[in-house]
Amino acid sequence: MNIRGFYKFIFLLVSILSAQTTSAQRFERLEAGVYLIRYGEEDLHTPMKYKEPALSEALEKIPPAESPFDPKDIQIRINDRGCIVELPLDKDENIYGFGLQMSSFRQNNLKRRPLVNDHPLKDLGYTHAPQPYYISTKGYCVLINTARYTTFYIGTNRKNAAYDLSQEDQKVKFSTDELYRSLGNDENSDLKIHVDIPGAKGISVLVFSGPDMLSALRRYNLFSGGGAIPAIWGLGVKYRLKADSKQSDVERISEYFRSKDIPCDVIGLEPKWQTRAYSCSFVWNKENFPSPNAMIKSCGEKGFKINLWEHAFTHPASPMYEEMKKLSGDYLVWNGLVPDFADERARKIFADYHYENFLKEGIAAFKLDECDNSNITRGDLNWSFPEMTQFPSGIDGEKMHQLLGTLYQKTILDIYKSNNQRTYIDVRASGAFASPYPAAIYSDTYDSLQYIQMINNSSLSGLLWSPEVRESKTRNEFFRRVQIAILSAQTIFNSWYLKNPPWLQFDKLKNNTDMLLPDAKKNEEVIRKLLNFRMSLVPYLYTQFARYQKDGIPPFKPLILSFPNDSAVVNLYDQFLIGDDVLACPVLGESDERMVYLPEGNWYNFNTNEKLAGGRHYKLSFRIDEIPILIREGCILPLAHPVESISPETVFDITCKIYGTNPKPFVLFEDDGISYDYEKGILNYITVSWKKTKGKIERKGAYKGLRYNVIAWERIL
Repeated sequence: MNIRGFYKFIFLLVSILSAQTTSAQRFERLEAGVYLIRYGEEDLHTPMKYKEPALSEALEKIPPAESPFDPKDIQIRINDRGCIVELPLDKDENIYGFGLQMSSFRQNNLKRRPLVNDHPLKDLGYTHAPQPYYISTKGYCVLINTARYTTFYIGTNRKNAAYDLSQEDQKVKFSTDELYRSLGNDENSDLKIHVDIPGAKGISVLVFSGPDMLSALRRYNLFSGGGAIPAIWGLGVKYRLKADSKQSDVERISEYFRSKDIPCDVIGLEPKWQTRAYSCSFVWNKENFPSPNAMIKSCGEKGFKINLWEHAFTHPASPMYEEMKKLSGDYLVWNGLVPDFADERARKIFADYHYENFLKEGIAAFKLDECDNSNITRGDLNWSFPEMTQFPSGIDGEKMHQLLGTLYQKTILDIYKSNNQRTYIDVRASGAFASPYPAAIYSDTYDSLQYIQMINNSSLSGLLWSPEVRESKTRNEFFRRVQIAILSAQTIFNSWYLKNPPWLQFDKLKNNTDMLLPDAKKNEEVIRKLLNFRMSLVPYLYTQFARYQKDGIPPFKPLILSFPNDSAVVNLYDQFLIGDDVLACPVLGESDERMVYLPEGNWYNFNTNEKLAGGRHYKLSFRIDEIPILIREGCILPLAHPVESISPETVFDITCKIYGTNPKPFVLFEDDGISYDYEKGILNYITVSWKKTKGKIERKGAYKGLRYNVIAWERIL
């Protein structure tokens, strides 16, 4: 062997040994019930890098569970294409998750590509809030820690896997749907979940154990940093004005709400509050808003918070522009810079500017728009930055798209937290480990059934979804949409293209020319009743969010989480639970009735007090001014006397409604509702209970204020 051949041999040997060292599959326990498998050389920019600290003590309190897999059950390979992960899939196992999916609930037998995008297409997985994550009815969650564009094949079969020929179906197919539809899990017991991560040289896989489905989800949320608990006023009503509104319009709409006794807590301003939008200057437009600080103060005196629309793309006219130049991507969006939010320096510039110019002046919240991506289903809507974009932090455009929504939230929310001030923001995109962020995702989609389905899907992924109300074709459809909104994470009317409140005129053209409906006053009566119910529900909702923050239990959840052994709820996505005891079953479109499935136990129709046995389907009717919910027997439901808005001084007068003869106690969470002092233990737990013929109230804790005052008890037998 000559010297050249010798060095070639040594180089090859070192390469092999190096590959064996970096590619060895390593398994470790991160937290109680949270396990990690590492393989190869992982990317620098991943979802885990930017997540909040885990709530370790809360994780330890969940009943213990071992990893649902032997590490050998998870196979990871690296080839020239990238990284491939193979995970087990049992014959009777059901899979959910992948973030805010819009067109499906149960994910078995699908190809799922959770990419951030402003529009879904053909149920491929494109969504505002993609997550390389799923949850199983076997009682575990899996998260692939990558910001790359990743594809999941949920039920595929590799070469040499066992196959039962007796089950092979050789019947002639007469439609493309029959011919190409995915096979079910029961057709082959050796199906797996395969994950394709192009370009990756290594990966880490997180496994969150149960022992049951809800426990696994709790572990994911608590590992993410706990659930979100927004400012209590955020659970009221939000109204967004028309995009070109002026300061006089803010005065007009605020006076309208108060004079009509219609509840509203937040007024949202759309793009024209700025001197430049698309891209953004982040500077008040003094032609439209000559005295913004006076407006903010005046609104505050009437009980309104101000929410400002923006997106991150920074116009040359912005005071941040020059400083941000060196900390932004090498492509522009609408001629604006794309801040490198993966770099702490860029986040600080953005945060400091917002703190000095907005938060200090009384702005309570923001709407973070356009942080998803251009519609990748169309070639003519190419507005966002390309995947080949390079940023100073080293992240590329592909990974930045997947992480931008989460990093943008973090940038804004950290300002409020550092000021010991809670908020509740709107955001157009989110991702993995976003559970701690008080942010409701919204969308330009407007399909009612998808809206309900997304409430269920978001709750399985540590997300909050906001089904907006805009215009409608008919009165019935409009109020059905309102019913969905009052039973969701945020009640919001988005009138960004409407001059007047939509209940005064459903038609967009007529609304904008002040041609109001003849029965507008009648509609005001209905909207007042529905929104008053939302305000009545705030103490119950706020308590559910507090539990979410502390224990990781989502405030809204699909029935499969609470009734995992009920086969009737495996693919039930048009009903959902609020807390443990309120079953929401929204009605769609023009109908006044729907089929409702009641799980085990007895349930009461909230509107009629009729008692119904569980385990059955019922056809139930709900008027447009009624609340489409049922209450579980044994529940104490605290309902407040409605208020027009929620201030730091608001005290809710509560009537406890007692369903059944042996109700379990209900524990209300009480604090100031606006600060993070609860993290220091400045809070109360108020136990309301009923024994035979008498109600009992027990308040414990260090909070010295008063948020709730129980004034009445009502029994429903």
